[in-house]
Amino acid sequence: MEFGLILLLVVLGILASGIKIIPQSKAIVVERLGAYNRTMQTGLHYVIPVFERVANVVSLKEKVSDFAPQPVITKDNVTMQIDTVVYLQITDSKLYTYGVENPVNAIENLTATTLRNIIGELELDETLTSRDVINAKMRVILDEATDPWGIKVNRVEVKNILPPRDIQEAMEKQMRAERERREAILKAEGEKKAAILIAEGEKESAILRADAKREAHIREAEGEATAILKIQEATAEGLKLLKSAGMDDAVLKYKSYEAMVKVANGNATKIIVPSELQNLATVGTTINEMIDRPKNKSNEK
Repeated sequence: MEFGLILLLVVLGILASGIKIIPQSKAIVVERLGAYNRTMQTGLHYVIPVFERVANVVSLKEKVSDFAPQPVITKDNVTMQIDTVVYLQITDSKLYTYGVENPVNAIENLTATTLRNIIGELELDETLTSRDVINAKMRVILDEATDPWGIKVNRVEVKNILPPRDIQEAMEKQMRAERERREAILKAEGEKKAAILIAEGEKESAILRADAKREAHIREAEGEATAILKIQEATAEGLKLLKSAGMDDAVLKYKSYEAMVKVANGNATKIIVPSELQNLATVGTTINEMIDRPKNKSNEK
């Protein structure tokens, strides 16, 4: 009785060991009696004990394989070190399991061979500036070569390109010279712009000074014109007042004579007598008559 119970427990344990729960992004390759039978995907599955076995558990996630630097020779016989990164994903678990021994190692060797072939067609300068072209060519070639292994190459990246030391030093010198040239150009352009701005500033200043001087002359001329106009208006007003006071030509000539006398009493050494004042006696007589006329009238009264 006890032996039967133990045997039953052993049989149940063996049967229970065949229960498999497969997580997401995993696949299990099952063999039956040593031959491929099926590929189990995510979910609950059962593997018949003794007759079936799990041949391989495959991850369906994208993998990143970083390969060591490989020595390659360019078309112009320059040896350099290039390392690559390959992004791959298993698409067929059966082909991946039975296609090639150690698939990652096979891809590394295939990557190195492909890289040498591509770089051998390029010169050094093209190699340094054509990373995108190299990446695209390698992805196409590797993806096609790994199809029989159930692997898809999604992307290939050239990580580092290391030329020989002497070439690196020459490139650094060239880059330094280029930076210095650009710095000199930028400095010259800055000085040119500064000189232009200074010249424009001086030009604007000269224009403003000229405008100010011209405006001052205009204002001065306008002031002089206004003053002359005021003098002429005052003179005209004085003449009007004289005329309204009864001053005739004889009086005006007499006043002119008095002005000439004042001038003669001064420091002038030469006097020009107007023609109107030549007959001074006549003018004096006329003025005396005008003065005596009111006096005689008052005496008669």
